[in-house]
Amino acid sequence: MADEKLSPYPGVEQTFVEGKDGALPALVLEHADDADEAIKAFEGHDGERLVLDEPTNKRLLRKIDQNILPLLCVVYGLNYLDKTTLSYASVMGIKKDIGLVNDDYQWLGSMFYFGIAGYVAWEYPTNRLLQRLPLAKYSSFCIIMWGLVLCCMAAVKNYSGAIAVRFFLGIFEAAVTPGFALFSSQWYTTKEQGTRIGIWFSFNGFAQIFGGLVAYGIAKGAAVHGSSIAPWKVVFLVTGLLTATIGCLFLFFVPDNQLNARWLSKDDRRLAVERVRINQQGIGNKHFKAYQLKEALLDPLTWAFVLFALTADIPNGGISNFFSQLIVSFGYTADQSLLYGTPGGAVEVVSLILCGYLGDRFGNRILISTSGLIISILGMVLIVALPLSNDGGRLAGYYLTQASPTGFVALLSLISSNVAGYTKKTTVAALYLIGYCIGNIIGPQTFRPKDQPRYVPAEITIICCWAACLVDLLFIWWYCQDQNKKKAAFRAQPHYRKMENQEWLDLTDK
Repeated sequence: MADEKLSPYPGVEQTFVEGKDGALPALVLEHADDADEAIKAFEGHDGERLVLDEPTNKRLLRKIDQNILPLLCVVYGLNYLDKTTLSYASVMGIKKDIGLVNDDYQWLGSMFYFGIAGYVAWEYPTNRLLQRLPLAKYSSFCIIMWGLVLCCMAAVKNYSGAIAVRFFLGIFEAAVTPGFALFSSQWYTTKEQGTRIGIWFSFNGFAQIFGGLVAYGIAKGAAVHGSSIAPWKVVFLVTGLLTATIGCLFLFFVPDNQLNARWLSKDDRRLAVERVRINQQGIGNKHFKAYQLKEALLDPLTWAFVLFALTADIPNGGISNFFSQLIVSFGYTADQSLLYGTPGGAVEVVSLILCGYLGDRFGNRILISTSGLIISILGMVLIVALPLSNDGGRLAGYYLTQASPTGFVALLSLISSNVAGYTKKTTVAALYLIGYCIGNIIGPQTFRPKDQPRYVPAEITIICCWAACLVDLLFIWWYCQDQNKKKAAFRAQPHYRKMENQEWLDLTDK
């Protein structure tokens, strides 16, 4: 694969050059007894190597897709829906009802990601908890709690109350993206992960369609028949209760790993672990390893990922909180903005699934993902350049901007498939999502009240950010190609050997 380092990637065994005395490097030996959870599947089967034929592998993949993927998709869609309910509420009366003035709404949008102990500071601790605690159980707890917290938005009376709720909402939702990346690396081979991550991430788009239709229905129903509570409160209650209910289903149906999957037989559990041996990453290690933390912090690729996440999510933070108001600025009514925002979700779904599939198909996730950013830049140029009178053209431009997440998802899938060592993987994921959070904090602040209705400075900022993201993606692609060459030279050395069950020793990709 052109955009992936050779080890621990598909079909390539990780090997180690012997020292002068033929011994393995000290670092490998030091951590060889701290094996991955996967090793438990082979206790009592020393020397036995399972062989999966293609029909069995397809049967297992189908069973995993049927039992894991649907709930990942629904929960991730709700994750996006719960964040964007604020955008719907902004044109349904929340500003007036709780007394938002000046830039209060901008800070309400940022607060989800902001705070000394909020999403930003909580991202690394929650990644450590994802490593330390049972993955599915901790994820379920966070899903249920964020649903209940979201319901509390219906009870807020003022700006301070809304700030507090958004703060805690960010804490509980911080576990979702890194947790789902771990699920993907745990259950799927590297050749399968790009497509699957693209599928569950694409439910952001389905959520935008669903959320827009629900918000429009509530707004129109309240206008025609009246409502005992404000329509925007109904939106928060519906989405919050739905999320908590799905969280309970997630707790019951999703296993922590292959070893306690109730829908797999005992033999199939071992086979499900064996099928991801090729990843050379295992299925989880609960021990913190300082050397892996250091390696993550010194890896240039880590910081290229972080820079991309920060830069790409300045536009995301602005658009996700202001898209309803942006559509109103095109000349449409508040109710129309709820309905006309939904096709943008379809653009996101198609672009993510298509790029995910093509990235896995051709082994070049990074370069293929640039297509979404190019389309998004074109869309924003249309919004900036077209006159206010061209409502349809500017709305079409907005739809094109919804292809922008392709790069973010491509890099998320690379963290899932290419970063080995559980402590290193959770560290890189945490830093990547801290960059995501900081970008989303900055994003709403670019939409200043004085710039409405066109918000031209914010729109130009978005174009510049996406252009910078293209440069960063090209650097990552070049860097990985360079690492490919070094790995190839490393493997060409005459003396190397592979330890038994090395795939389960929780070693890094270096």
